[in-house]
Amino acid sequence: MDRFTPALGAYAVVKATGFAVFMLLLSHTEDFLRKDPGRGGGARPWDVLGTWDGIWYQRIAESGYDPRLVPLHGARIATYYENSAAFFPLYPWLMRLVGAVTGLGPYGSGIVVSVLASFVAAAGIFAVAERLGGFRAGVIAAVVWGLFPGSGVEWAVYSDSLFVALSAWACHCVMTRRWLTAGVLALVAGLNRPTAAALIAAVSISALVALVRRTDGVARPLTAMLITPWGLCWYVAWVGYRMGDWTGYFKLQRGAWNRYFDWGASTARSTVDTVTGHWTFWQSNPAPDLIAVALLIALPGLLVLLLRLRPPLVLVLYTLLTLFMALGSNQIYGNISRYLLPAFPLFIGLAVALRRLRPATLGALVAVPAAAAGWYAGYALFELGIP
Repeated sequence: MDRFTPALGAYAVVKATGFAVFMLLLSHTEDFLRKDPGRGGGARPWDVLGTWDGIWYQRIAESGYDPRLVPLHGARIATYYENSAAFFPLYPWLMRLVGAVTGLGPYGSGIVVSVLASFVAAAGIFAVAERLGGFRAGVIAAVVWGLFPGSGVEWAVYSDSLFVALSAWACHCVMTRRWLTAGVLALVAGLNRPTAAALIAAVSISALVALVRRTDGVARPLTAMLITPWGLCWYVAWVGYRMGDWTGYFKLQRGAWNRYFDWGASTARSTVDTVTGHWTFWQSNPAPDLIAVALLIALPGLLVLLLRLRPPLVLVLYTLLTLFMALGSNQIYGNISRYLLPAFPLFIGLAVALRRLRPATLGALVAVPAAAAGWYAGYALFELGIP
């Protein structure tokens, strides 16, 4: 507790500050009262936290899955009806477990899982950053996790906090040569999100390097390398089996949600359209789109700060592959801030650069972003865009 309390306490302060501002903005505008309950609306301000993806997770927690490919005719982009099979099962499984233990409904259970997972993630980010830059860098990295654009989903009915918790501790286990634990965490992460492919590859390649160099024997790194992909592979195969089409999951992602890998073409095109004021592309939303541009401008600097530390291979691979998957796919452009939230090693280089500041100076530097996060990471994401 002595080791983790400062980081978790600082994270809690900045998150609570941003969350309060988010709720105040919602109460001020009352836009949520005029929106569909599944699309940024609700009866109370905090209901917004269970909308968009959150409504799908609640349905899965209540009713499970019924994977289907149902053709949709006459739509401009979509060729299939949306189906809950696009959302991976670990998070709704935990929601159902918490609900069974506490008696909470799907919304309350989802919030509990996300909030608890966010603190586990903050602890993991602190532990990784501490090994690279010391105690103060670890605390600052945990704070940046709570301030990063897109961090509004950390305390919402979303699976992001859970995924970052698994990823951070899996990377830490690789750094401390706990290969079996790292492999299990990567396997479990594969049941949470398809982007776990970046973590699976990072852990597997790191294990392969250790195996070739014989630094940790044969059995442990080999076992880790062999078990990492099975969570992701099982779910995609199960969806394909239930649909009667082994590529069903990918058809659903592309045909219902317009998600597919295009080597960055849509990201590049949307960036140019945003900076020139042409908000005519698919799912364009000016405020989140401009936040995405600002983040892309800052991204090279964050990468340089990280690489200057000569981080372990697992962090380099995980970061680069996460960026590759996020920026190389056709997605909602304004959600880049959320898609890059799992790239937590980016926070570490910045944290090491800031650790030289005095506590008072650092506190003053963080105060305004902590409050502003209620807008750029909360309100802009949920009410001015589509998280």
